Amino acid sequence: MAGEKKIYFVSDVHLGAPALNDNSQREHLFVKWLDSIKADAGKLFLMGDIFDYWFEYKKVAPRGFTRTLGKIAELSDSGIEVHFFTGNHDVWVFDYLPSELGMELHRGEFKTEILGKKFYLAHGDGFDPHDKGYNMLKKMFTSKTLQWFYARLHPDFTIWFAHRWSKNSRLSKGVAGEAFKASGEALFLHSEKILENEMFDFFIYGHRHLLADIPLAGRARFILLGDWITLFSFGVFDGEKFELKRFLTK
Repeated sequence: MAGEKKIYFVSDVHLGAPALNDNSQREHLFVKWLDSIKADAGKLFLMGDIFDYWFEYKKVAPRGFTRTLGKIAELSDSGIEVHFFTGNHDVWVFDYLPSELGMELHRGEFKTEILGKKFYLAHGDGFDPHDKGYNMLKKMFTSKTLQWFYARLHPDFTIWFAHRWSKNSRLSKGVAGEAFKASGEALFLHSEKILENEMFDFFIYGHRHLLADIPLAGRARFILLGDWITLFSFGVFDGEKFELKRFLTK
């Protein structure tokens, strides 16, 4: 639609990941992308795992990510609506980022209408009912009681512990080369089940570090946003079409 602001979606930047040795380079590139969308963005959806680890103490925020936080604040201050989804790596975002940067925080799925189309948005973790181990772990991570006890520990220890944990994640084993197969995929099945009772135009997820754009029942489409580790990808909706793109600077 001529004159309409565009809607941008991005996921899985994993800033500060100890398994990756190019965090500074990737942050500079991510900030460059954020700056590039400033002129025509109406809304920005940060769809989870923007940070590889984040935990807010009552009066302490994690060190680093100054360029990213400053650029997001700049976009928000300019009138761009910014939405932040907690992922499985940055689940412990509380009130600091929303209040400081002017973002709207989402801890689960978010249903919304944008420019006449219906969107179902979520990071994408925790939708596999058969993954009982992870689902139990997620309950622990989101427990307010356990969060309170964790916050009593010194940040030097908790950050060290989180980085040790992260080194055992799939980032340390590489994320490239996997092919997406809709058959049996938990997120795809979840989307099909939702469509049995409610119609959407787009189901958009991160989490899987893969790119996908697959038709569902009716006019719906299933979208995976990729990542900013090997793909440097994002989604953009202009009111008529949704596209998956990669941020190429050369």
